[in-house]
Amino acid sequence: MHWMDIVSAIAAQKHSNRIVVTASVDNISFKHPIRLGNVVTLKAKVSRAFNSSMEVRIDVDAEDVPSANKFESNSAYFTFVALDHEGKPADVPEVEPQTEEEQALYDGALRRRQLRLILAGRMKPSDAKELRSIFDID
Repeated sequence: MHWMDIVSAIAAQKHSNRIVVTASVDNISFKHPIRLGNVVTLKAKVSRAFNSSMEVRIDVDAEDVPSANKFESNSAYFTFVALDHEGKPADVPEVEPQTEEEQALYDGALRRRQLRLILAGRMKPSDAKELRSIFDID
């Protein structure tokens, strides 16, 4: 997870042009294990920005070089907060999705954010309008 955090932080720093700190990490589940000797590729992209925070999607792929077998290992969402020169939260630029995949990640980010806030006790479930709409709750 250490490398996932570093790569995700680099994506958040590049997007915000600021120092960032990790605010949360969603569940990391492995589809396929990475074995000793596999070559690992980590790809991170900011999926959405919220005031001073950014959600970053990271995908981890691996390859068994002798067999040329490439596979998806795992993915996760990290949340970072951008800081100003005094260490206080700072505004970050919006994300402008360019592809259908980026749009889907962008759209889902608000629901994931609301779920993170509920689980952290920082939002009441009744205030999570995006999540409520999924379950058709008035």
